[in-house]
Amino acid sequence: MTVHLKDIAAYTGVSIKTVSNVINGNNARVSPATRAMVLEAIEKLHYQPNIAARQLRKAQVGVLAYAIPDIRNPYFTEIGDIMTRVAEEYKYTLLLDYTYGPRDPEPDGKIRYIDYAYGSFEKELSVIKGLRPHLIDGVILDPQALTVDDIKLEEVKGPLVLLGERVFGAPFDHVLIDNVQAAYQATRHLLELGKRRIAVIGAQETQSQAPSLRLKGYVRALQEVNREIDESLMISGGYWHRADGANAMRYLLSLDNPPDAVFCFNDLMALGALSVINANGLRIPEDIAVMGFDNVEEGQFSYPTLSTISPSKEEISRLAISLLIGRIKGTRTQEPECIQVPFELCIRSSTVRNPAGMQINIS
Repeated sequence: MTVHLKDIAAYTGVSIKTVSNVINGNNARVSPATRAMVLEAIEKLHYQPNIAARQLRKAQVGVLAYAIPDIRNPYFTEIGDIMTRVAEEYKYTLLLDYTYGPRDPEPDGKIRYIDYAYGSFEKELSVIKGLRPHLIDGVILDPQALTVDDIKLEEVKGPLVLLGERVFGAPFDHVLIDNVQAAYQATRHLLELGKRRIAVIGAQETQSQAPSLRLKGYVRALQEVNREIDESLMISGGYWHRADGANAMRYLLSLDNPPDAVFCFNDLMALGALSVINANGLRIPEDIAVMGFDNVEEGQFSYPTLSTISPSKEEISRLAISLLIGRIKGTRTQEPECIQVPFELCIRSSTVRNPAGMQINIS
């Protein structure tokens, strides 16, 4: 069935003229909220402009997209929240797209998606090949399934900025943190507290390089103090959600010689681990210290509050938006860069009793 302007107008409750203004890029006449609503309706109803579409592909429409790999993980939604505000400062609207991460099992018990870390290959591929090509000026993508070989320059439609630890070497600006150094600092902190059996949750092979990079930092810290590497303390993190951290912690507590500290490769797993330790009546951090990674807001209100690695979400967001807009406007013409942003070691009560807001800044 062919979708017309009047169908979009009826669906959104705005006038046909307003829909026409959005499609023709007359953004000054439409509020950002209305424009975003109309664009979403165009996508849902599969409206296909013809001549207008060809014109819009050559024009800037003032809309960016951020493709989130896991909407249930607050790290990504916190990034999206900051990006939305930053985009508004540049007079752009930011649309959030979801590349379908972990899902609940199907009725037969199987979980169907490409990688048990996060992303969907097909969805991410559709993003780089032209997510709403006539409606979006550029895309920020945190890939979890694509490889560098999948991102072919001639197939990418429009400016693209990459985030995270999945794709290295692609010909696009890339924003991330030094995961090896961050994990090293987290492990050093636990060692300096006198912890001797430090487990990790999230040590697994995935298409994302985050687990291997963080494991590398953990191993380096142990090797520096001549600590034996005990592979029985390296536990998979499943889907890297709260339940996975809880299940891993139950296993660690069942060992004949359980750990006295655990470094979780993200905060969600750490929060799950905290709940199990508390339920077993153990003292945190005296019996078991817990370290997370990401500094999601929930960790500031857990019991006890969660020590964690805090990537600078503000700088990640600002840098990604500014790099993308620079490519869109043609003011950024240099070769693509891989740019690392700072992180902080936030020390809270899960590793140090009454830390009084100790915080270590690391570039």
